[in-house]
Amino acid sequence: MSDVPTPTPGGPDSIVLIHGLWMTRLSWQPWVDRYSAAGWTVHTPEWPGMDRPIEEIRSDPSPMDNVGVGEVVDSHAAFIESLPSKPLIMGHSFGGLVTELLLDRLLGAAGVALSPAPGKGIYILPPRALKSASPVLKSPGNRKKTVALTPEQFHDAFANTLSAEGSKDVYDRLHVPAPGRPLFQAAFANMDRHSPVAFDKKRAGRAPLLIVGASKDHLVPASVSHKSFNLYKHSPSVTELKIFDGRSHFLCGEPGWEEIADYSVSWAVKSTTPAP
Repeated sequence: MSDVPTPTPGGPDSIVLIHGLWMTRLSWQPWVDRYSAAGWTVHTPEWPGMDRPIEEIRSDPSPMDNVGVGEVVDSHAAFIESLPSKPLIMGHSFGGLVTELLLDRLLGAAGVALSPAPGKGIYILPPRALKSASPVLKSPGNRKKTVALTPEQFHDAFANTLSAEGSKDVYDRLHVPAPGRPLFQAAFANMDRHSPVAFDKKRAGRAPLLIVGASKDHLVPASVSHKSFNLYKHSPSVTELKIFDGRSHFLCGEPGWEEIADYSVSWAVKSTTPAP
């Protein structure tokens, strides 16, 4: 049974879902189906260079070779600005960080950042997170390349709560090579005066934001989600944190994803509903 609220009269009636690295819009399809069934208009705009069938992305990922966070944010901002009204924005991993950056531009009626990649201002990352990102960060040459994960690396970083066989099934259906540049931009953000992952933590008028973490996430451990939340401790806008126990980085697709999908949209609707 679905606990997805229907759009409220006069409130947002559309949702924009933004995926992260090593995934495409296909990773959101269960959420699209669930939200659409409740009456929402759901959009899944792709990253630059990825608006192609997954087979084409896998066979030739070169159009993404130098895509960075700035290009992804600009592309999604243009899409959101073309909509007739402000949508709810939800993003996973680097899509979560993109969600935060879009809200910083005063876009969206509310935002949900699911295991968001770290923005500027987070200075210490746990060894577990660095290990999961090492397939890209270990070589400076990957900054301008797309990098695929092996099935074993994907299992460790993304889907560690699944069996090896279950993770391999997800890998075969959804994994694509990813541009390395966003990981370098996040990893070295605090050394970059004009970092594309920097935003105003005290932005006036910013839409409500929910940060969601996962207790068994290897790529973005729950401690990093806490740090992302703490960046907003002086924000005048609503900011909340929710940690889901026993979930991996694949919290949007592993068993029990429905609970997270329902909680996310319910929180967003509540945050945009005026008090009686």
